[in-house]
Amino acid sequence: MSLLVLDIGTTNVRAVRVGVDGSVEAAVAAPVPLQRPSAGVVEHDAVALGAAILEVARAAVASEPVAAVGIATQRATTVVWDRRTGEPVAPAISWQDLRTVGQCLALRREGLALLPSQSATKLAYLLDRFDRERGRDLCFGTVDTYATWVLSGGRLHVTDLTNAAVTGLVDLDATGWDTAVLERLHIPERLLPRLVPSTGVVGEASALAGAPPIAALVGDQQASLVGQGCLKPGDAKATFGTGGMLDCTVGETRPAFATRGAAGTFPIVAWHDGAGRHWGVEAIMLSAGSCIEWCCRLGLIATPADSDALASSVRDAGSVVFVPALEGLGTPRWDFGARGAFLGLDGSTGRAQLVRAVLDGVAQRGADLLEAVELDAGVKVEQLRVDGGMSANATFLQLLADATGRVVVPFPAREATVLGAAFLAGVAVGTFADLGEATATQAPGDPIAPRRRSDRGRWLEARGRAEKTIPFLSALAF
Repeated sequence: MSLLVLDIGTTNVRAVRVGVDGSVEAAVAAPVPLQRPSAGVVEHDAVALGAAILEVARAAVASEPVAAVGIATQRATTVVWDRRTGEPVAPAISWQDLRTVGQCLALRREGLALLPSQSATKLAYLLDRFDRERGRDLCFGTVDTYATWVLSGGRLHVTDLTNAAVTGLVDLDATGWDTAVLERLHIPERLLPRLVPSTGVVGEASALAGAPPIAALVGDQQASLVGQGCLKPGDAKATFGTGGMLDCTVGETRPAFATRGAAGTFPIVAWHDGAGRHWGVEAIMLSAGSCIEWCCRLGLIATPADSDALASSVRDAGSVVFVPALEGLGTPRWDFGARGAFLGLDGSTGRAQLVRAVLDGVAQRGADLLEAVELDAGVKVEQLRVDGGMSANATFLQLLADATGRVVVPFPAREATVLGAAFLAGVAVGTFADLGEATATQAPGDPIAPRRRSDRGRWLEARGRAEKTIPFLSALAF
């Protein structure tokens, strides 16, 4: 019997059936468009989100039952709803939303380090507006929590540590909610969901035919890490979508730094199997595939797929270097005022050199992330597994291998997030004996070895020139 995965991203919801051999059998999708009513404000219609979850899940199980449900979601997006009626009190605040930047800066001066991308200040913002006296019977949840609530008909109010640990509301060791943060932000603990393992049956999806067990909750990046079989310390994967994330498993011991390492990475709970927490570190780039989309808007290419052939039509980018900082720089510099830059243009520069420079710039940022992960985690990454939309671009993958000096292994299924959630759910209900058996169903892609030595020094000089383009944004320190 197959497994059902709900893959809830930033712009759509998918329900995907996964076979016991790890094959993707069928998928149903519905859009969940972002709303941007003003600068820095990014929201979801929470009612529409709940409806989309039910729509795709019911469609996916209409033909035959499933053994279990796994849920993989965008992280830190914040939903608050009435416990009795199930009605959201306001739009869900996206993880991308920046309305609480000022509060985060003020809290930092008090010694409380919270990020505007985390849920903590988003939740406080909603409570200050819709429950100032903190007397209403409300529920808080990230998207995994809300999806579980909807699928269970309001019977389950839970979250797992891969999601909870990036809210800013969990203690450093991820053993429970941080009462000091709750007290400072005036958040009643009764609003918070119960913490559960990433793999394990938590209840029934009673809103679906057959009421299958909900057996896995996991953040999207951690699901991708598990899906690609990165189970041992030093195993790492990079996801290149609109932005980029590089995650590395470090083992059962928490990274030594509290919130952000010296090289700009963050500690994460990679997964929690009930027996213990498996930790990792995460490095982030803010602009990856968005740079290719930008090339399309400029008219350099018609579609993102065209970038591969055009870039491969020239041996190199000539003297051109591109810094992909359209929304600032993440790891390792965390400069929100940095901006994208082309350097080294001359009269011979053409479309092909520009597009190849863009691909190479994203690859160089991938090398930035890898170097940061190795420094902060104290591990050696021998090969880098890759998924996301850009993993289909052969020219980019070769440039990434050259920039990192490592073998790059693309994930052939391109469904690493879905498979990770399916594997976690399958282990919980006995479809697989353990994660090792589950991940063994996937054959790796063809490895891509470095061919030429990349000029990292020239790249780092260019990156330095792109920093502090907008000084007041560069002064924001989180």
